[in-house]
Amino acid sequence: MNVKLYVEGGGNSKAMQRECARGFRKFAERAGIAPMLLTIVACGGRHDAYERFSLSHTADVQLALLLVDSEAPVSAPATAAEPWAQLGDEWSQPTNATDDQCHLMVQVMESWLLADRETLSSYYGRGFLPNRLPGNPRVEDIPKADVLAGLAGATRNTQKGTYAKGSHAFEILASLDPSTVEGAAPYAKRLLDVLRRHATRREP
Repeated sequence: MNVKLYVEGGGNSKAMQRECARGFRKFAERAGIAPMLLTIVACGGRHDAYERFSLSHTADVQLALLLVDSEAPVSAPATAAEPWAQLGDEWSQPTNATDDQCHLMVQVMESWLLADRETLSSYYGRGFLPNRLPGNPRVEDIPKADVLAGLAGATRNTQKGTYAKGSHAFEILASLDPSTVEGAAPYAKRLLDVLRRHATRREP
């Protein structure tokens, strides 16, 4: 089945949205997802992603999925997720849309980067200070502000400079080890499991 994943990310820049889509596509490929069965649509803001998902869900023959930051802690475990409820009253669940179509980066996409510290260290190289990162291995429990402050502190003395939410984020995302990320971030595993179920090429 062809899957179309509507992702929060890339801001208002078309060039950065392309970088965002590429980062997620590469990450999905590394997780075993067939690239020809998955289309990544980087939408900029969270509500733009929701609106585009909602239109596609009702009009498109492809399976539409939504992926946005939770921006806050999530109380329900990934195995019993109710993501539409987590997103609040302003995010009404589209008619016939299932919980399997809604996915969260808990609490932000950068939480995935913290899960794979080896890739972070390799990307930034000399001057990277891993001891400045939050120490909790359960990255989805780390508050958003602490995630971003930790990345800034760990990278400010590197040749690439302080972590930048744009180009740095998507270059690192493309290189992450999916097995490491899903081992530390259950909601990331939840997304990859759904993608593997629907967008993995079956042998004849």
